[in-house]
Amino acid sequence: MQKIVTHLWYDKEGLEAAEFYIKLFDHSSIDSVVTLNDTPSDTPSGSAESIVFTLAGQTFMSISAGPTFKLNPSVSLQVICNTLAEVNHLWKQLSKKGSILMPLDTYPFSERYGWTEDKYGLSWQIIYLPDQLISQKITPTILFTGEQYGKAEEAIEFYTSVFTNAAIDGLSYYSEDDKQGQGGKVMHGMFNLEGQNFVAMDSVIDHGFMFTEAISFLVNCDTQEEIDYFWENLSFVPEAEQCGWLKDKYGFSWQISPTIMNDMMNTTDRVQLDRVTQAFLPMKKINIAELRKAYEG
Repeated sequence: MQKIVTHLWYDKEGLEAAEFYIKLFDHSSIDSVVTLNDTPSDTPSGSAESIVFTLAGQTFMSISAGPTFKLNPSVSLQVICNTLAEVNHLWKQLSKKGSILMPLDTYPFSERYGWTEDKYGLSWQIIYLPDQLISQKITPTILFTGEQYGKAEEAIEFYTSVFTNAAIDGLSYYSEDDKQGQGGKVMHGMFNLEGQNFVAMDSVIDHGFMFTEAISFLVNCDTQEEIDYFWENLSFVPEAEQCGWLKDKYGFSWQISPTIMNDMMNTTDRVQLDRVTQAFLPMKKINIAELRKAYEG
C-alpha cells in the first residue's frame, strides 16, 4: 500500500475528474467509489462521495463534499514526459477549458514546459525531459508563497525529519542577482518521503492563494502508535484537527489515517459503513479501537 496519498477535494466533480484523468495515463483505473452518509459536507444530500483511483501506477484519492474548499496552484502535479507527442497531448487535454499559468513553450530548464489549471481547477506542470529515467510519472509539487514564502528548504528538512524513510535528493537556488530578489531561496527542491518523490519551491510573487484543505496528503498508518507519532509531530493548529485531518506549521493539511479504514470503507454492508462513518466524524485524531468497535457493531 502506498504510504502517502495525494487527496483532492471537489465540490461534486470528484468522480468525473478521476474518470477524466485515468483516460490520459497508462496504468490507471478507478479503484473504489464510496458514498458516506450524514456527513458535515456542504452538499444538498449531506453525503460525500470518496474515490480511490490510480494514475500511472500511483494511488490518488478524491472526495466530492461541497464547495467549502477550492483547488489552487499552491500544490500542483508535475508530469515528466519523454516525448514531445506526449507533452502536446497532455497539454491539449489538461488546458482545455482551464486556465494557463505558464504557456507551453521553451524555458531554460526544458525545451517544452507548461503550467495549467484544468477544467476542474487542479494544477498540472507538464515538462519534457527526454533523457530522464522515469521512476515516478507524477510528482506532487508544493509552492511556498505569500506568508510561507522562503520556507521551502525549512519545510523539506522538517518533513524528511518526521518520516523514517526520507531523503533530500537535490536543492537548486535562485541566483543572488535574481531580478525579483529571491536570491538564495529554493527554486526547485526535490525530496523523497517513504519512497515517493515530492518537489517544493519558493515564489516571492503575490499569487493571492495559500494552502487549503483542497489538497492534502493522507498518511496510511498500520498502528495506533504510528497515528499518535505523526499526529504529535505534524499537528500545529489545534482548531484544524477534525476527522483525522490536521494542519502543520506551514498551514499544509495532512490526513493521518489507519490502513484498516480502507477495508472498512469498502464494506458492502451499508449499516456497517454508516456506523463507522458516524464513529470517526466526531474524532480529531483517529482512534483505531473505537473504529473497530463501530465496525464490529
